[in-house]
Amino acid sequence: MIAIIDYDAGNIKSVEKALQYLLKQDVSEVTLTRDRDVILSADHVILPGVGSFGDAMEKLRGYGLESVIREYTESGKPFLGICLGLQLLFEESEESPGVRGLGLLKGKIRRIPEGEGRKVPQIGWNDITLNPTSRLFTGVPDHSYVYFVHSYYLEAEDRSEVAATTEYGVRIDAAVEAGNIFACQFHPEKSSEVGLQILKNFVEL
Repeated sequence: MIAIIDYDAGNIKSVEKALQYLLKQDVSEVTLTRDRDVILSADHVILPGVGSFGDAMEKLRGYGLESVIREYTESGKPFLGICLGLQLLFEESEESPGVRGLGLLKGKIRRIPEGEGRKVPQIGWNDITLNPTSRLFTGVPDHSYVYFVHSYYLEAEDRSEVAATTEYGVRIDAAVEAGNIFACQFHPEKSSEVGLQILKNFVEL
């Protein structure tokens, strides 16, 4: 069973629909939940989301989900953060100074610099350079295009955890892998066949 953490953040339904399509509409295999026991009993857990870092952390803490996420990730079972869900895994973000993130991984969440005709937020398709050892990107060609919607980006501290990068005025760490923790800044559920392959790789871990 795949649990998608429901903490009143955007983009949750599109992740659910992509997984149901991938699993041939077997709705019973995918559940939106904030129930501790359901999350901890899941085989895979996904933390999606769009919106503000600070608001998202307030909601996770308000629903008592911070400790649940920690307990689940410590179990060794596969965990995937998507978009804001990637950023929340780190310690802090320039978007919400003073707000502590989950701190499961080390790195900085920075604002994309404006200039040279770049629009912020970045909205659209961009190609990614892959780490060939990545499990999340098995079967995905290097420099595949995926769909981004974001104003902030990850600068990971441990370069060995970076699974994919892209360029948008600066080098952006577009995906990370650290043991059983995986995360994408882009939206695999909106990235066509490439995105479905990424989600398929995750659910098969």
